[in-house]
Amino acid sequence: MANVTFSSPVMEKDMTLYAVAGDNGTLLALAKQHNIPIPFQCQDGECGSCLVKITYLDGGKAPMAVTLTEKEKLTLSVNGKMTKEWLEQAEVNDVPPPYRLACQYIVRDEDILVEFSGEPGVEIDLRR
Repeated sequence: MANVTFSSPVMEKDMTLYAVAGDNGTLLALAKQHNIPIPFQCQDGECGSCLVKITYLDGGKAPMAVTLTEKEKLTLSVNGKMTKEWLEQAEVNDVPPPYRLACQYIVRDEDILVEFSGEPGVEIDLRR
């Protein structure tokens, strides 16, 4: 079981959900199932409206949800959310970038914090 905590200025308070590892459901599907207001449009990784910031909470353990889909790489790059350095870290060193698309991110057996602004395609400040 994974603890997935959703945090956003548009939510009254943070909400932690238990996700079933190996379910192969996306983060967006989990959010929709529990009425978490992550913005979305296409749900196919092409528009970038479901942009989220992921923080891994499993201490020094290496993150499992590293794999980026090709659509996610392209959409994040086009929208200025994927630097060459982050892409290289993801592809070569299995270090995930901080920004992901909720419609493409598959929940794994790891605790994460999911932050989103509540506005389509608007990023959460990384300096927090």
